[in-house]
Amino acid sequence: MLFPTMPLVVLCGFPCSGKSSRAKELKEHLEKSGRKIHIVGDHILGVDRNDVYADSRKEKDVRGSIRAAVERNLNKEDVVILDSLNYIKGYRYELFCLIKHVQTPHCLIHCVTAPEISCSWNQSREKNEQYSQEIFDALVQRFEFPDSRNRWDNPIFTVQKDDKLPLEQICDALFHRKAPPPNQSTQTAILNSQKTSIPGDVLMVPGASERMQLPRILSMSELRRLRQQFISYTKLHPNENISQLANMFVQYLNQSIH
Repeated sequence: MLFPTMPLVVLCGFPCSGKSSRAKELKEHLEKSGRKIHIVGDHILGVDRNDVYADSRKEKDVRGSIRAAVERNLNKEDVVILDSLNYIKGYRYELFCLIKHVQTPHCLIHCVTAPEISCSWNQSREKNEQYSQEIFDALVQRFEFPDSRNRWDNPIFTVQKDDKLPLEQICDALFHRKAPPPNQSTQTAILNSQKTSIPGDVLMVPGASERMQLPRILSMSELRRLRQQFISYTKLHPNENISQLANMFVQYLNQSIH
């Protein structure tokens, strides 16, 4: 069964936990079936990891650049593999919001290693590719472990350092599973409602009990910008309840549009 957009694979784990090796292994396996694979990550951007992860503002900017690269590469034919720490729960939730919006399946591969093993692997790297001990320890301390009970972390494949990558199960999750349903409170619903409304009307948004006040006609680009701002907000306040998210979105629009 073909889906409108090809899937996203998100890797996560401690620094130097084998993520890039697993990404390469998966890429080679998928390419055998003729698929084109895009690997996205901070190393692809050529950033100085120690510089970035020592500064919260720089780190946030890099995460934004990575997310934008993921969104650009999602299309109907290719597979995107996100090879990065992805250690923040809110960021993984933001990626989940993205795949819901573009309507594509995804999965998470958690590369599990003991901190001392990852530390040893880090120290065995070339000097210019190593994390400093201070940054390494801080990233391990800040790591927010994925949990299969969270929809944004599911399906999850937990891989120990000596495990074989479950390639067939991963492919089944990517290519034989429906994408998560989109949020009902999208710009498309609002754009359609505007066609039969005038400024001052109250709009009903599917999936929300809240009503949207329409002060003026909104453009697609403005709604897209508001959606991006809302996603940035929700990554800081993860919420699994779709009906609550829809109401939160409508409330956000009512507060933001003047």
